Amino acid sequence: MPTTVAPPASNEHVRKTMQGNKRANTKPELLMRERLRAAGLTGYRLQWKVPGRPDICWPGKRVALFVNGCFWHRCPHCQPSSPKSHVEYWMMKFERNVERDRRNLELLRAEGWRVHVVWECQLKKKVREETLATLFSQLSEELGKPLSAEAPAVPAACASGSGDAPASGPAAGPASNGATGLEPAPDSATGPASDPASGIAAVVSVAASAVDSAADPA
Repeated sequence: MPTTVAPPASNEHVRKTMQGNKRANTKPELLMRERLRAAGLTGYRLQWKVPGRPDICWPGKRVALFVNGCFWHRCPHCQPSSPKSHVEYWMMKFERNVERDRRNLELLRAEGWRVHVVWECQLKKKVREETLATLFSQLSEELGKPLSAEAPAVPAACASGSGDAPASGPAAGPASNGATGLEPAPDSATGPASDPASGIAAVVSVAASAVDSAADPA
C-alpha cells in the first residue's frame, strides 16, 4: 500500500532546505504585496476564510489573488523537476495538491469570486513587469481603483488584446486559472491578517532540484 507518511530527507542539506520553506509570507508574496501597495491597489486582506484561503484578496469585491510556488503545485509553465527518490510518494502528494487546487478554484467560482493566480516563475525579473502590468490593469478595473504613477505600464501587445495575459482568463492546464493554478493557504491559517511586508525587492525561486526527499511544508 502506498505510504502517506513523508519519507526522511536524503541528506542534511535537503532537510534544512525544507525546514526553511514558509507556509505564508514567502518572498514572492511579499514582493506582490509591496508592488500592490505601490500601484495603489490597497485595502486587501490576507489568508481570508474562503476556499483555498487566498494569499491576498479583496472580500468586498470578491477578488482573490494566489501567488503559487512552482514546485509544490506543479507549474504548467516552467515544468519543475520531481524528486528522484521515493517517487511514488511524491507523485501521490503532487496529485493531491493539484486536485485540491482544482477543487478550491471551482468552489471560489461557484461563490462568485474572480480569481487571479500568479506563479513564482512569472515573478522572475525577466517577466515580472509584464506579469504585474497585466495583472494590475485587470485588478484596477475589478476593484474600481485607479493605478498610481508607480504602477508598471501594460505592454502594447496586452493592451491591444493580442497578447496572452499572464495571470487570468479561462482555465488552462492542470489546476489552472488562466495561465496559472491555485495554491491554497495551509489549513492552520486563522482568519484575516494585516500586511507586515515592506521593502521587498526581489524574488528567490524555490530550488526544486535541491528537494529530493522531505516533508511538504504545507
